[in-house]
Amino acid sequence: MKSRIVYPFSAIIGQERMKRALILNAIQPRIGGVLVRGEKGTAKSTAVRALAGLLPEIEVVDVCPYSCRPSRPDPQCDFCRESQTALRPVRRRVRVVDLPLNATEDRVVGGMDFEAAIRTGRPRFQPGLLAMAHRGILYVDEVNLLDDHLVDIILDASASGENVVEREGISFRHPARFILVGTMNPEEGELRPQFLDRFGLCVEVSGALDVEDRIRLMELREAFDLDPLGFLDRHRPEDAAIAESIVRARDLLQSIRLDPSLRQFITELCTENNVAGHRADLVIERAAAALAAWNGREDVTIEDIREAAEMALLHRRRDVMPPPPPPPEPPPREEDHDHEHDPPEDEQQEQENEEPPEQLDEQQNQSEGQSSESLEEDSESSESPAPTQQEQDIREKIFEVGETFRVKRIERRKDRVLRRGSGRRSRTRTSQKQGRYVKSTLRRDRGDLALDATLRAAAPHQGRRSGTSRLAVAIRDEDIREKVREKRIGTFLLFLVDASGSMGAQNRMTASKGAIMSLLLYASQKRDRVALVSFRGREAATLLPPTCSIDLAGRLLQDLPVGGRTPLSAGLARGYEVVRNQLFKEPSSRPIVVLVTDGRSNVAMAEAGHPVRESLALAAAMARDDRIKFIVVDTEPNGMIRFGLAQQLAGALSAEYCKIEDLKANKLLDVVRRSL
Repeated sequence: MKSRIVYPFSAIIGQERMKRALILNAIQPRIGGVLVRGEKGTAKSTAVRALAGLLPEIEVVDVCPYSCRPSRPDPQCDFCRESQTALRPVRRRVRVVDLPLNATEDRVVGGMDFEAAIRTGRPRFQPGLLAMAHRGILYVDEVNLLDDHLVDIILDASASGENVVEREGISFRHPARFILVGTMNPEEGELRPQFLDRFGLCVEVSGALDVEDRIRLMELREAFDLDPLGFLDRHRPEDAAIAESIVRARDLLQSIRLDPSLRQFITELCTENNVAGHRADLVIERAAAALAAWNGREDVTIEDIREAAEMALLHRRRDVMPPPPPPPEPPPREEDHDHEHDPPEDEQQEQENEEPPEQLDEQQNQSEGQSSESLEEDSESSESPAPTQQEQDIREKIFEVGETFRVKRIERRKDRVLRRGSGRRSRTRTSQKQGRYVKSTLRRDRGDLALDATLRAAAPHQGRRSGTSRLAVAIRDEDIREKVREKRIGTFLLFLVDASGSMGAQNRMTASKGAIMSLLLYASQKRDRVALVSFRGREAATLLPPTCSIDLAGRLLQDLPVGGRTPLSAGLARGYEVVRNQLFKEPSSRPIVVLVTDGRSNVAMAEAGHPVRESLALAAAMARDDRIKFIVVDTEPNGMIRFGLAQQLAGALSAEYCKIEDLKANKLLDVVRRSL
């Protein structure tokens, strides 16, 4: 087979940090691989493939599918142990095994060899991609888009150095030690924290900013495309020098010395960056030793540790969360009042925050003896309900995030609808050859053969079929079974947040931010995609497009300002636009819109429109899209005077209605379960 011509490593312009991280893993594979994050077209894939050309050839057993070492047990695989002939050693290049995003579980871990099973009547293991990657590089492009069940498989193999297969009547294991290299574009979503931590190093890459570098890059690429072989010959001496340096560094690695005081420095760096676990400490130590060997030194220096820490802590450092606010002090007892006519300080503050008497009387007249319908009729004469004095005073104020809490478990019921997509929250049947094999079926519409079930169906009839076939097992058409696969699908959560001045009164926004942050933390565990839309003043804005970056959503929520009027209609329209676009991209997603508001709309999109009626009409139109589930979280405080506008809005949206305090109880669990 003709070998693929790969762009030389030494001809890559810039990206020194990425190339250094790859070289360090080539010197010391125990570092744990590297994750390359950056924009498209920044030579991420090119650098990974070019690295394999620099590595020295390895000695393997000829025709062994697991690349066993002939000189010593690895431990040896079943193929080498059971071989009847002498193991013949050969040398070959290090493999770069690509793991495609649409790979099946059988292709990754291996499975039963169908042809051998039919011919011999005995189960035989067919190796997968993990077997090919042993002693090589496992490369996953767009690793953040990889299906979760494949991520779990790679995590297990990467941690144990062994691939264990126990399925379909097969019990098999083989070594699977590889350098894990992944590339991703953060704009397309973040990576699971569990998988992210498995990468020893992480580097950020971006396009060259210098004009001369960009011109040089174009010239080199054009020269490679016109004459690839000649281009390789011109850069072969530089690549050879890098390869020799890697070999020398590997030999020197056993002699590297690390002063005990430097281990304390490593520990302090990890502690200051609030990393989880101890993997970062080990990675920094190994990467620093590899750096010293690369530079031809036997002693690790502080500079080596600093450079290694930049790459080892980039994806592990965590922001220290502020402590939760203290609980409110209990109200003073009556006997503690020394001055009967002097109200306490808290009561004075409460009186200052109360609405003016004129406004309070107007609200009381509207609320007493009037239904919601008469309330709308009485308010038709004005453009919108007049804001209170406190709401008028709130201008571009940012409220802190309230105390978070643990949200009860939320999951979707299993269904029998065939869908495409992946995620963590809910289990569903899938129409692709992906997901866990849970049962077999007589339906034959996907070509996903269930070999074990087929053999079991054919086994009782072998006595009658003996002599009709030269195969060990005679299979008829009626014996064929296909696999039924099941996988988890994600949920798309859109937070539609009222950021008007009324949300600033009585700390409503503080409580709302705490509730939303609690849901965001829960969504991060389930790998849900989230988006954030806020509305205030006279318009709505998409603060965060659909993404898996829960951290980014939390930062935007924390800095969300509050003030101005309430353009509820504009918020609903913008929210529906975001959800509709998401459904166009991923029709299998199951969006849930969480609307956090008190419902007091006072700005209409139409010039002569009535704010309340316009928002209710728009909500009723959105409710007709049965693909979307709406949840209205009412932020209006409990009290003697309540408008109940958020509850009316929930009725128009056909939404589940709850108050902020309900998020801490089982009611939210019931709300979401009924929404599925």
